[in-house]
Amino acid sequence: MTFTMSRLGAMMFLQFFIWGAWFVTLGTYLVQGPLQASASQVATAYLSQSIGAIVAPFLVGLVADRYFAAQRILAVLHLAGAALMWVASTASGFNTFATCVMAYMLLFMPTLALVNSIAMRHMQSPEKQFPFVRVAGTIGWIVAGVLIGWLGWEQAHRLELTFRMAAAASLALGLYALTLPHTPPLAQQRNATLGQILGLDALRLLKSRAYLVFFLASIAICVPLSFYYNFTNPFLNDLGVRGAAGLQSLGQASEVLLMLAMPFLFVRLGVKTMLAVGMAAWVLRYGMFAYGDVGSGFALLVIGIVLHGICYDFFFVTGQIYTDAHAGPDARSSAQGFITLATYGVGMLIGTFLSGAVVEHYTTAAGPDWRQIWLFPAGVALVVLVAFLFLFRERPTAVAASSAH
Repeated sequence: MTFTMSRLGAMMFLQFFIWGAWFVTLGTYLVQGPLQASASQVATAYLSQSIGAIVAPFLVGLVADRYFAAQRILAVLHLAGAALMWVASTASGFNTFATCVMAYMLLFMPTLALVNSIAMRHMQSPEKQFPFVRVAGTIGWIVAGVLIGWLGWEQAHRLELTFRMAAAASLALGLYALTLPHTPPLAQQRNATLGQILGLDALRLLKSRAYLVFFLASIAICVPLSFYYNFTNPFLNDLGVRGAAGLQSLGQASEVLLMLAMPFLFVRLGVKTMLAVGMAAWVLRYGMFAYGDVGSGFALLVIGIVLHGICYDFFFVTGQIYTDAHAGPDARSSAQGFITLATYGVGMLIGTFLSGAVVEHYTTAAGPDWRQIWLFPAGVALVVLVAFLFLFRERPTAVAASSAH
């Protein structure tokens, strides 16, 4: 079993190494590279993640989970993705580049569900074993960022090499996937209805006022999340931070530590406090970005990045646990698919469009006014936090049940 866990860990490492290899520095490549893209074009490129997240349930649920072994679908998607990443690295115009990235993310986003499915199917106790395998993925993302910083591709304006590195890793994972344990479709997956596949039977959760407030807050908090993903790397490089991608990997390092501490914290703090602290961390982070610099304010930048663990884990991981407890055993998969579609699909879609418009609005011939840009998502996060604190009222029995989960 240990050997199988190691193989699954290697799969996770490559999966997230591929994503981290190009996604973090995408904005910088577009703005400072040969394409000379506008903020709206940067947002358009990042929009591919949301479109992929919306399409993923169709591809995985309607095709992979019902007709083909998961590891074979994973192999095909990554081999095709490797070709698209390589072509993207050679694109001389934004439209060609954006088309490649959009097509790539339509293939990549479903693989996130596939690697989870493969891993959990070959575990005796997924609730205990999965976190340790999943952490290998976060380490892969960190290694990609550190490698980009160590090679100095940002300072040398050679970020097209990040796409080629991702292509090579995608090719490696595509071939490696063919050697993974056989993971055929389950009978219940073959017989699933379209509503179950898309998580639509989880709509009944919205009858609970507490869950409805949480659900809407989850969508709204993805607006400031989009600002972080889309523009933090261009911001740091614009300030003159050396090895910005490597520095950003500190956020994933804090995510790992806090993820391991989540069960302990969740039982003691409860749902509302965990979610509220997560949202408050977004406000604090963007305030630090607004007033940070490469001189005396450098510590503010570092703290803002390290806060990623609280920003992400306290809200999104807590939200997944809360959703799981609310849904019950019959609708857990549907509910998780539903909340993912709402956040990474709808929420990030809105946030991506808005982030591009805000950055463009505060950009002049002298360059972006980063203070005003970061104060905008800080304000959005503050409004969401205040509304959540006033409106969220969870029954003590539900809190206890989810805490015990």
